[in-house]
Amino acid sequence: MRNRNRSDNNRSEQARGSPHLLRIDVSKAAPPPSFFRCPISLEVMLSPVSLCTGVTYDRSSIQRWLDSGNTTCPATMQSLSSTELVPNLTLRRLIHLWSSSCTSTSHQYIPSSLSELARMLSDPTADEDYKLRLLSSDALRPSALASLFLAPETLDIGVSLVSLLLSLDLVDAVRKRVLVAALLSDLDATVAGLVAVFKGAEYSSSRVAAARVLEMLIAEERTAMAGKPVLVMELVRLIGEADGEAVDAGLRCLTGLIGAGRRVRAEMVRMGVIPALRNVMEREEVEIPAAMVENAMRVMVAAVGIGEGRAAFCTEAERNVAAVVGRMIKVGNEGREAAVGVLWRVCCCGGGDRRARKAAAVAKGGLGKILVVMQGDCSPLVRRMAVDLLRVFRATSKSSMTAAGYDSMTIHITPY
Repeated sequence: MRNRNRSDNNRSEQARGSPHLLRIDVSKAAPPPSFFRCPISLEVMLSPVSLCTGVTYDRSSIQRWLDSGNTTCPATMQSLSSTELVPNLTLRRLIHLWSSSCTSTSHQYIPSSLSELARMLSDPTADEDYKLRLLSSDALRPSALASLFLAPETLDIGVSLVSLLLSLDLVDAVRKRVLVAALLSDLDATVAGLVAVFKGAEYSSSRVAAARVLEMLIAEERTAMAGKPVLVMELVRLIGEADGEAVDAGLRCLTGLIGAGRRVRAEMVRMGVIPALRNVMEREEVEIPAAMVENAMRVMVAAVGIGEGRAAFCTEAERNVAAVVGRMIKVGNEGREAAVGVLWRVCCCGGGDRRARKAAAVAKGGLGKILVVMQGDCSPLVRRMAVDLLRVFRATSKSSMTAAGYDSMTIHITPY
């Protein structure tokens, strides 16, 4: 656990982008070979040591990883049979020779604040090797970044920097895992910081950055993150924003959470996820493309998989069914299957709900779209669900909607 009682002086230095936090070696000398760099810190190793897995790290970096209670190799995620660190003397000599040959004293521009550091790292025109050297800044060590979540004055830049580093291809997967581990080591502080950004950020981009950080934390510790209901509430609010990027970020997080069990799905329903998802589906395709709608369908089918979700769906059955049917064919195969799953759960599961069955029977093009899914590359389970839905349509549709042509399973239906 990180110490929450860090001094106010440290926090103010981080907020100002203190020069000692931005120590960066930006010499124009020839860049070092990639295997000279520690996989965790990305810095040239001072004391290279190897684990039993054969991967070499800088001693200080791997020692911090092990001292945090980790028992795996960061690069391979293999369990360690031994935590002995064996000096790699050959590599140390090679690094020393390379270092001795670097006589250039000229320097590139050094950022003076964390905000400027973030801007330069995200600049697509900046030199790649220069960015790698910026990444060696003390301010970008995982423990330093995690500490930015502890104070209001450094919170926004901390979330932005972490989001940026987790998305940069230049940052090694090992370092990303170490960064996520640092954030998870004080979960309450990290969650409190993310919630503060969700609630108080002036710009949507900050909330999107917070959601992207949250997505990585969910991928690593889904159960722990699902135990924080306040996050669910903020994510439901996020998918209701006008900004499509915010909607996408929120949906990705919700998609990651739905597998954590019934409790988190019940929490989503209680927080109003059903009408929020419907509103996403009702928006124009130019605002909410198919990939986003597919995620919305995945969350919706999980939500209506519990009784509370079906009850919430059926309170506005006609509008909700119309939204699902309206986007059913305008998504990929997974989205179509999820849409069938939604309709089956509200119309057929446990006898179904009368309001949902009636809404499905009158939904524009509903029966034809079910046939399109059946004739496509759907799973056997979804095909059985579709057959059940056809029976519902035939039993409840008005006579004008039960054309004889629908008796054929081989008829070609043009997608709506």
